[in-house]
Amino acid sequence: MKGLVIDDVGLKLTAKDNVATALDDLDAGRSIDAEGVDIELLEDVPFGHKFSLEALAEGDKVYKYGEVIAQTTQPVEPGAWVHTHNAESTRGRGDLSEVGQ
Repeated sequence: MKGLVIDDVGLKLTAKDNVATALDDLDAGRSIDAEGVDIELLEDVPFGHKFSLEALAEGDKVYKYGEVIAQTTQPVEPGAWVHTHNAESTRGRGDLSEVGQ
C-alpha cells in the first residue's frame, strides 16, 4: 500500500498531506499516534472520510494526494472531521482555480 498508515486507523497518502483518511468508522475521543504527535479525535469520523492532522485556520488549503482538494471555511483543530461543514472543495471549480496554485 502506498502512503503511511497512521496508528492502524488512518492513511496519509503523501508527506505533504495535512489530513488522513479513516480506515474504519472512528469514534470521537480516540487517541491516535500521528507520527509521534498524539491527536484526539474531536468527533466521529466515518470510514473513508478525512480527519485533520494539524491545526488549520479559516482559508487554509487542505492537502490530500499531495494536492489541494479543499479550503477550510472555518478553523479546524487537529483530530477534527474534515468535511462539508468546515471545508469547501476546490477541485473542478473554475471560480476557485487559483486556490490550488
